[in-house]
Amino acid sequence: MTKIKQENTSCFTYFKQPIDAIELPERFTFPFYHEPHPIAILAAQQLQSYLETRTNWTHDFGIKKPDNAGTIGKMFGVLVVENKAGEIGFLSAFSGKLVEKEDLEKFVPTVFDSVPGGEFYSIGEQELMKMTDEIDRLEADAEYKELQKIVTNEQAIADQKIADLRALTIAAKKARKARRKEGKVALSSSEYEVLEGELSRESVGRKYVLRNTEAELKQALSIISKPLTILSNHIVALKAKRKARSVRLQQQLFQHYQFLNINGQRKDLTDLFQGIPISSGAGECAAPKLLQYAFMNDLRPICMTEFWWGKSPASAVRYHKNHYPACTGKCKPILAHMLDGMSVDDNPMLTNPAFGKELPTIFEDDEVVIVNKPAEFLSVPGKTIHDSVQTRMLAKYPEATGPMTIHRLDMSTSGILILAKTKESHKLIQGQFAKRKVKKRYVAVLDGVVEGDSGQINLPLRVDLDNRPHQIICYEHGKSAVTNWEVIERSENRTKVYFYPITGRTHQLRVHAAHPRGLGCPIVGDDLYGVKANRLHLHAQRLEFEHPISKEQVVIEVAADF
Repeated sequence: MTKIKQENTSCFTYFKQPIDAIELPERFTFPFYHEPHPIAILAAQQLQSYLETRTNWTHDFGIKKPDNAGTIGKMFGVLVVENKAGEIGFLSAFSGKLVEKEDLEKFVPTVFDSVPGGEFYSIGEQELMKMTDEIDRLEADAEYKELQKIVTNEQAIADQKIADLRALTIAAKKARKARRKEGKVALSSSEYEVLEGELSRESVGRKYVLRNTEAELKQALSIISKPLTILSNHIVALKAKRKARSVRLQQQLFQHYQFLNINGQRKDLTDLFQGIPISSGAGECAAPKLLQYAFMNDLRPICMTEFWWGKSPASAVRYHKNHYPACTGKCKPILAHMLDGMSVDDNPMLTNPAFGKELPTIFEDDEVVIVNKPAEFLSVPGKTIHDSVQTRMLAKYPEATGPMTIHRLDMSTSGILILAKTKESHKLIQGQFAKRKVKKRYVAVLDGVVEGDSGQINLPLRVDLDNRPHQIICYEHGKSAVTNWEVIERSENRTKVYFYPITGRTHQLRVHAAHPRGLGCPIVGDDLYGVKANRLHLHAQRLEFEHPISKEQVVIEVAADF
């Protein structure tokens, strides 16, 4: 069984400031969506003060020189706990490795020690390294490279011979066709019959020569290639052996990553990710490490939070010292087990945010209905919440044909939504959206001062597979996302802007506003890419489209309530 490090008293940190006036939470933090508790914020601030003094670490967080290539920040976490003496303190952790180490003083250790002396993982890694070294040596061998060069050259010569012979065959075929055509006019039937026989024999002969030459060249190339084939097959076999060994080692590693919960139940990664691909780095995020250490050392978890320290990754949006929830892809299956048996805050995503909210109609005729969707109101039904603009409109207009919904707004975004009452109108208006003939304008308030007065943002987006529903910048697999923008006013370190989206990707305006390669200023109230406030300050303010029946331009404009 995997060795798990026993209590290291340096991991339990006492608060430097008095905490008697802070009322502790009754239930533990829901890790995937929460506002940090005041005592968790205090613990995070104390850890941040400690990080500011770490001048001997080689890791460059990119705080002082964010433009330096290779610098990147790190996610840290704190877990407020109560020890056996009834004292309140906190534990600290970082995700993955730091300064090329998994364990550092004052931080909880890894769930699994990847270098247990003489045990399977270090031995397995050494075997894989030996296999890789042998493959690299064989592929770099001078004889192997010379054989590759010879075979490549002979193959090129053979290909050229065959190409030349095929060209001659095609030319001869054309010549025979011309002779047949001339013969039909100039020769008698008996003479033409003789000609036809000659041409047929010539055709068969040329096909024989082509096939025979191809076979001879293939045989000759096979003989020349034999030494290279023997070496290549050996390398392929070694790679297959290495891959199989790597898979076995990974499975062993997954089985040794064993996670506890408050009841002392253990589950490994293969148990927790049944039917789900195990993400790289699963189990090495801050939250599982913190809870594992607490359970191993009889420390009662009270609340937790995680924050980003340093420069944002190139693809995602992370701000220095901002608090973030646990990631879903790597941590959700693990934390579901680790928190089992604990009293945890309710999942706010299971609560209907539109409960009690009205859905104002701002325009209606026989073909369309246009509403002003409030913030925190689903456009279409979600996985757990059925209430939405679509469900309410279908209930209100039972005689409507078609799905009604033409386009969507993010749940947190307010503003104009068009719905069609008839299937034909739905098709016509949806076609306008598809052809980008519908003109849209959003208004937003950004947290920060935007440089410049207008411009275009072109940053392709795709979903963050490890942290849905977040979107990330991805030039390899992302879909095109283009936004035009215009500054309206600046005041008190905030900027009011108009957005004119050319495309309509999920969270497009939110990411384009917040990402450093975009405007570098998150939308006020953006709980995913910025800092939560009373609401997301993003509103679909103006929309212009062609009426499906009258063909007149319809312009709708609704002011934001922020």
